[in-house]
Amino acid sequence: MEQIRTLKMVYLAIFTAFAVGMHTVEAAFPPPFPVPGAKLGLANIVTLLAIVFYGYSSGLLVASLRSILGSLLTGGFLGFGFYLSFGGAILSCLAMGVMMIPYRNKKITLISVSIGGAVIFNITQLALASMLVQNVVLFRGYLPFLLLLSVPTGIFTGLAAIYLERAIRRTGRFKVSSF
Repeated sequence: MEQIRTLKMVYLAIFTAFAVGMHTVEAAFPPPFPVPGAKLGLANIVTLLAIVFYGYSSGLLVASLRSILGSLLTGGFLGFGFYLSFGGAILSCLAMGVMMIPYRNKKITLISVSIGGAVIFNITQLALASMLVQNVVLFRGYLPFLLLLSVPTGIFTGLAAIYLERAIRRTGRFKVSSF
């Protein structure tokens, strides 16, 4: 049993390292979309994999550590962007954790879970930004654009997670799961 817990910690550390790396790389490049705040959300692929393999509490750990460590590396810790990233990561992870119940019952796909996470992430970020700058027009003005962008980014993230999950399981070395 102790060996399984240690192996789980090692895999979660690897997931966190990958997520921080993706977060940092994505922050280094200019945004791919003309809407401020919109990005691909590459680190969410890793969070989604952590949820798939270990459950939402482990996904929550990876998402929160990714936001904290990623913002430390990019120089934005405790800045405006950190609060948006951290809040969005936490709430979208919780939403994806809830959506994993119908996923486990084969009623929805991992792509649907990913799109749901992207939508919640964007709504959370906009709500936090609107509260921080005390301007609700920001929320109403950007919401349609960010919701529209949530669909293709969620599809991309979901597809990447599906292919990576299959590749990881195919290796036969990854046998630890909370489910």
